[in-house]
Amino acid sequence: MRHVISALVINEPGVLANVANMFSARGFNIDSLVVGRTEDPQYSRMTIVVVADDNTLDQVRKQLAKLVPVVDVRDFKNAAFVERDLALITVNASAEKRGEILDLTQMSGGKVVDVAPETMMIEMTGGEEELDRFVDLLRPYGIRELARTGAIGQPRGVQPTGSSVALPSAKRTRSLNAPAAAALPPS
Repeated sequence: MRHVISALVINEPGVLANVANMFSARGFNIDSLVVGRTEDPQYSRMTIVVVADDNTLDQVRKQLAKLVPVVDVRDFKNAAFVERDLALITVNASAEKRGEILDLTQMSGGKVVDVAPETMMIEMTGGEEELDRFVDLLRPYGIRELARTGAIGQPRGVQPTGSSVALPSAKRTRSLNAPAAAALPPS
């Protein structure tokens, strides 16, 4: 089963490598991993997509929670959430086919972000399956290059945010580089 996990981490060098090493050492496969700053520059949010059974998912969450720079771990299992992925797709676009590609892009909610003599670059955001369908529609034109971000997600409205792993308060304040480098974000 596909699971989306969110981890709030201290924003410092080495955190991504630390998390990736944990997954690798335990034989967990990452389907996608996205890291970005949060509203507080001290913290970054990692969105990790894994395909695993419930027992493996529980193990992943617990192992993540043991890592020093991790402040909070939660998954969106049994929670309503919004998930988005971004794709940039460069497709062959002869003068005769540009109108078709533009219509297809607009009907699908995409946006043309670059036009060259023989190609067009399209930006598309949406769920993973939505992007997969759009890419399949573009394949007959000839895709020259494709880059995707992987999933990011947030819970909808005010609701439980899925399973969470509680961390001891002393653990939450530790950093890779200092014993007490950061305070917890406001609850």
